[in-house]
Amino acid sequence: MKRRDLLSALPFTGYSLYVFASPGQAAQSPALPVTAPRFEVIAPPSARRGALAAEPNMSLVEIQADVCIAGGGLAGICAALAAARRGARVILLQDRSRLGGNSSSEVKMHIVGANSHRGRPGWREGGLIEELRLDDAANNPQRCWELWDLLLYDKIISEPNITLLLETTLYSATMQNGRIASIMARCDKSEHLYRIRAPHFVDATGDSRLALEAGAEFRTGREARSEFNESLAPEKADQETLGSSILFTSRDFGRPMPYKPPKWARKVTKEHLRFRGTRAWEYGYWWIEWGGDYDTIRDNERIRFQLLSIVTGVWDYIKNSGNHPDSANWALDWVGMMPGKRGSRRVIGDHLLTEHDLLRGTFDDAVAIGGWPMDDHPPGGFDRPDLPPNTVLRTPEVFNIPLRSLYSKNIPNLWMAGRNISATHAAFTSTRVMATCACIGQAVGTAVTHCLDQNITARQLAQDPKRVQRLQQTLLRDDQTLRGVRNEDPADLARQASVSASAELPHAPAAHVLDGWVRDIPGKEIHQWQARLSDAGAWLELRWPKPVTLREIQLTFDTGFQRELTLTSANTHNKPMIRAPQPETVRDYRLLAGDREIANVTGNHQRLNRHRVDPVTTDRLRIEITATNGSDLARVFEIRCYA
Repeated sequence: MKRRDLLSALPFTGYSLYVFASPGQAAQSPALPVTAPRFEVIAPPSARRGALAAEPNMSLVEIQADVCIAGGGLAGICAALAAARRGARVILLQDRSRLGGNSSSEVKMHIVGANSHRGRPGWREGGLIEELRLDDAANNPQRCWELWDLLLYDKIISEPNITLLLETTLYSATMQNGRIASIMARCDKSEHLYRIRAPHFVDATGDSRLALEAGAEFRTGREARSEFNESLAPEKADQETLGSSILFTSRDFGRPMPYKPPKWARKVTKEHLRFRGTRAWEYGYWWIEWGGDYDTIRDNERIRFQLLSIVTGVWDYIKNSGNHPDSANWALDWVGMMPGKRGSRRVIGDHLLTEHDLLRGTFDDAVAIGGWPMDDHPPGGFDRPDLPPNTVLRTPEVFNIPLRSLYSKNIPNLWMAGRNISATHAAFTSTRVMATCACIGQAVGTAVTHCLDQNITARQLAQDPKRVQRLQQTLLRDDQTLRGVRNEDPADLARQASVSASAELPHAPAAHVLDGWVRDIPGKEIHQWQARLSDAGAWLELRWPKPVTLREIQLTFDTGFQRELTLTSANTHNKPMIRAPQPETVRDYRLLAGDREIANVTGNHQRLNRHRVDPVTTDRLRIEITATNGSDLARVFEIRCYA
């Protein structure tokens, strides 16, 4: 698929639209260098206002795209970036003023995933979520949530193939021959209605609003234990799920800070906190959870009120019960107003993930990984102080997520990305966490481009093993982590080369950069080259039996997967992290084709680095590493080369 100018996706029909376009690409995109986006305004003639009789004061905007993604959480963001960077014209809708979903400054939930905090060290996800984490760690050492919002915004608007529509809510879908032909969305802030047509649609709304409007099959609540023989399932099926949470932050102001709760605050006692600790105060509690035994969508306002009453009641207990005298100088400095939602609808795909699938962990059509334990919560949340706030079933290893769970069973052009994928309630309690959702989003965005290129449906892609293998190789090329799948890309010219190095450590030889694996297997296998940096640095060299022509070189460096890395206000979680470029990562290096320098990089902090170069024909490629971000070892996982 050829990259097209963004504005060609928006045929001018006399409407008003604010468009962010950029002549460049985001930092990790394999195309042009970054330049500042330009802000363009297309002025509306009055004739377009009132184009819909039911909305006489709104302006109608007609948009055609390759893929429309509803939902701007991490799943939607990664789906949009993956599709756009592979040439698709993308419309991304977000019903809030900022991106990030539960990870945004509106909720402030730290991102967790396969590494299970520090319970599964070494299994931090690669791909787009790693790119975002590394940029945040390097540029936001002060742990500012609003800067995380800005980073996500920058990533999206810097992609020339993405049109971002903030504060825009999807409200209907038009069907033709069983497929989604178009959707309608509205932005009341700008008084626009959008009719968006595309061959592919992605529901990353969490609540499956697009799937609902399209008539997709979905499930809610918990399955009976007898249906799939899941140990986490209740004896009888019900409509209950996980509740929502509201977080808070607080800090020590160095002087007495009294607190008077509002009249509607809960009166919280020590008995309410029997299974819920209040030892740390700087970053609220996930167990302030409520509403899983209500409708988490339609009862959202009731849930918000109850959560705020619990937050203020818990803080009243901390400040005024007498059981925490050290809290005298502490005060709240932020309270969330948007419930961080966990569960609602789950769309049914060609495969329904179950507890047993996660315990087994392998699929032939694997496109993403998970690894958070199945983590079920009592639907009553804080109203059940007699129960522990969660029940955990840990999988023995990280697990793969299949492509067949990421598209609708009955709507051929509808994909799911995020917590609404095809899963039972038990499996959902693991796959719902944000880093896993981000990986699912990257998988979906990439799969959509394969379908566009080949003019096929999601099901046709999933049912063809050769097409699935090509998709997996594309995902690996973009640093998506897949358990048990290695680089076998026939287009990778590096696989035809031999490799030598200035030096190598016995457990980490230069040959590892060509073994097809781009991460160590924790406690089992090392798949990187390591050499000590001398005064002159260290080098790796590929050599081909005969000259090859190169246009792109791709390098994968070590970014310290053994550590957790996420933005958090919890000091205990933040303490072992490095809020800076990761010390293992190569910082300064240059590439030489024969004796000709073709790239010279300083200040790198990213894991995946791509270099598009003018065509160069050579039988030798060398990377010379002169500095890391702190380690005395040069470390490289993989070198790829493409014509």
